[in-house]
Amino acid sequence: MLTLRLRPYASTTWVYHDRRYITADQTSEIAPYGHPLLEQLAITDTVRTALIVRERVARRLPSDPHPHVVDADRYTAAVHAAQRWPADFILIETAPERPVRVTAGAARTTPLYLAHDEGTLHGSWEMGELKRFATGLNAREAARLLIYRPRYGTETLFRGIHRLTERATAIFGGSLHIHYPEPALHGSPRPLDDNANVLAAFTEAIDNALDLRPLNPTTTVFHLTGGFDSGTLATRAAQRYPGQLDTAAVVVIGAGREQQIRRRGEIRASLPFGTGDHQVDCRDNPPLSRDCPRSRGELISPYEEPLHLPFTRLATLLADHGARTVVTGLGGDEMVALSPQESAATESANAHITEKLPWLGPRARQALEYSEDAISPPALVNSITLLSLETTAPPLLRAGIWPLHPFTDPGMIRLGEELPMYWREFKNLQRRQLASLGLSRDVIHPVERESFVWLVQHSLTTYGVPLLTAMLDGGSPLIEAALVDPDGLRSTLDELAGEPYDEEFHSKLLQVIDLHLATVAFLS
Repeated sequence: MLTLRLRPYASTTWVYHDRRYITADQTSEIAPYGHPLLEQLAITDTVRTALIVRERVARRLPSDPHPHVVDADRYTAAVHAAQRWPADFILIETAPERPVRVTAGAARTTPLYLAHDEGTLHGSWEMGELKRFATGLNAREAARLLIYRPRYGTETLFRGIHRLTERATAIFGGSLHIHYPEPALHGSPRPLDDNANVLAAFTEAIDNALDLRPLNPTTTVFHLTGGFDSGTLATRAAQRYPGQLDTAAVVVIGAGREQQIRRRGEIRASLPFGTGDHQVDCRDNPPLSRDCPRSRGELISPYEEPLHLPFTRLATLLADHGARTVVTGLGGDEMVALSPQESAATESANAHITEKLPWLGPRARQALEYSEDAISPPALVNSITLLSLETTAPPLLRAGIWPLHPFTDPGMIRLGEELPMYWREFKNLQRRQLASLGLSRDVIHPVERESFVWLVQHSLTTYGVPLLTAMLDGGSPLIEAALVDPDGLRSTLDELAGEPYDEEFHSKLLQVIDLHLATVAFLS
């Protein structure tokens, strides 16, 4: 959403020039990400200044970015109003002889990483821009990632680089303090009225989420993976914008490939989509190959898409065809997820601990005792969804594309929380919505598994094993920090060479590779 360089206690005379804010003494600068769905504004009472970068909302003209002078009361009221903005925002407050404050909104769309040195706070959505501040590895965060138990909080893999979480405020006056907000309140399932029309309520929630922002159908593309979440959003949008919306997908390999192609084809043929359907075939774009940015040693954040290459190429393809906005189905899983109290399988899955992974080093095992420390309180949006949004955003932003995720809209979340279990289990809500459009059983109840598991297997066994072997031969910051046990990793590679591939177990080597490549890139 922005990059920043802030000096506390300094001049508060801000000017807007060349699409960025800068102080008169040039010690501070804020550069908003340039996109039609974003706007910026500044308010000052000649002492305090608030600078806001935020998503636009529909039926409002873009704000004037130049600083507006108001009295003290109106300034205070404006700051309070800014914090109630219904879409994503970053609010920055400065004043002479005071620390600077940076506050994030609840509707996070992109990450904001923070670092500081010599009395200056730096921030960016692009973690690679903060490389010089990475001073080592955070053992606790590394352990979380290595066992596939990520936690949403201010910590990142690298000491010296921090994450500004939703509704949190970073206060910097020479030292950085990030204050978490109060926990967000959530609803619970409740009985339906006899006349309740759940599908109508779902349709209305989708419409409200889509209507919040001023979408331009000619430059907006909808993910249409073949899955239920992106499918319900894209089909509804096609009904509302007939013939105007293009679609996009990454085509999987493996058992579900032909089914995915067939199901997507039926959905597109049954609804009035636009003529464009942009696809990247995983068969021709395997992650970890020589063409993969991670394998080439580029500064790719460890929080970006694990299967990086096909998604990066899809973003480039969409940009080449004029796309400026992509709508995804992220958050749909969490909207209808069953709680551990509702499902023994969910409880068992949540309790499944992978701490016995043989490549987990002694320092990582020790750090797991504290893996739940320092994480953020419950947010309005599910924490796993928030991490997924950070995974998705950077490749799109680099291509000039802004991501939108309707399932993270408060109305969608509230609907999911209040639905009885039988509407949520097996994604019955999404299945029934698609069934109401007359789509076939092949779409509503697919037989094959459409998944990236075969792509992970192919990439690991073809390209990943040589990378892991080179890691063992040449060393790694993960091994040096005792976060990865080289003997355990070597024995696993020997096993992988002589025994059948175990999806549940061997697939987790992908995280070892991604973290190794990230640590080498950031700490070298």
